[in-house]
Parts: sequence; structure tokens; C-alpha cells
Amino acid sequence: MSERVQVESEPPAAVEIFGDRIDLARRFTAALGEHGEERGLIGPLEPPRLWTRHVLNSAVIAPLFSGRVGDIGSGAGLPGLVLAIARPDVEWILIEPMERRVAWLSEQAASLGLDNVEVLRSRAEDWKRGPSLDAVTARAVSALRTLVPLAAPLVRDGGELILLKGAGAAAEIDAAAKQLTKHRLTAARVEIVGEGLLTEPTRVVRATVRA
Repeated sequence: MSERVQVESEPPAAVEIFGDRIDLARRFTAALGEHGEERGLIGPLEPPRLWTRHVLNSAVIAPLFSGRVGDIGSGAGLPGLVLAIARPDVEWILIEPMERRVAWLSEQAASLGLDNVEVLRSRAEDWKRGPSLDAVTARAVSALRTLVPLAAPLVRDGGELILLKGAGAAAEIDAAAKQLTKHRLTAARVEIVGEGLLTEPTRVVRATVRA
């Protein structure tokens, strides 16, 4: 690893969150820390907080998923690859339009032996498979009012949007009221995941699609 890249030491919570998958999580985090900036995946300030701010922030929501899940704008693999490591029993479709990011996602999925991952080079709005997913997730993609029209059409009746959001999550729900109604999303709410486990728990916006 380059001497200029100082990746955050692994927090104790990592083993609790990943369990027997921790070695794969370590390999992915090390690779992202070493190559992420040069490949345009993360900024120069991120390696010293890579575990806390990115990997564990993503991984802690793994228990919320089942079935077939799409990750819109997978980018560096946050949350999609991290969730695929944590939940090998779930099928993950990583939807990413940028070729260099698709290359990274494909390389990492192969290197880590993640046979529960499909990397799809596409924009969400070009999805051709209809409302077939059990859930869609996304992290740091766009405001909820913009994201809902992209994500909801991919999800089956009774499926969910489970979107990682920041401190303004509740305000985003209010601002997206029109889009939530138009796309038949119900029970939109903010949930806090990882309290007592992470220094900064993860916020998700959850909502159910109803036909």
C-alpha cells in the first residue's frame, strides 16, 4: 500500500457486523483504501474514515434486506458490494452507468468470489426488467424527490425502498410528498440503525410500494 494512504484502523464493531464474512470485508476495505482515490471512487479525505463513515455505515443495514435487491449508483460499491459481503443469501444487482466504476465493481466481485452479485452497466431510468425487485437501495445518489421516480419503478408490489440518508432525511420525506404519492409509496419513515454499535448510526428512509 502506498505510504501516503492511511486507512482507518478496523473498529471493533466490524467483526460484530460482518461475523464470519469479516475477512472479505477487510480485503474490500483495503483495496478501496489503496486504489479508491486513484481510480476516482473516493476522495482524498476518505481513507482515514473508510471503515466508520463508509463500510460500516453501509453494512449495518444488511439485516433489512431479502430476496433480490438493486443498488442504484453503486459507484465504489457503497453500499452494494459491502451488503453483498454481509448478506451472501441475498441477490444484489449493482446498477452503475460509469464504465470505470463498473470495471471496479466487476473486479471486486470476482476477486472476492461474490457469486450473489450482478454488475449492470445502466442508468436506473433505463432499467428493462420491470417492477421485479424485492427492494432498492442507494447511498449518496440524490435527493429523495429525485431518487423516488428512479427507484420505485424497479420494485414489485409490496417491495421496499431502503435508502441511506443523512441528518435531513425527515425533511427529504416532506419535500418528496408529491413523488411518494405518484409512485404509490406508503409508510415512508426514517429508521435509525446501529445505535449502540456505531458512533454515528445509519439513517435510512424506508417506504413500501403498493400497486
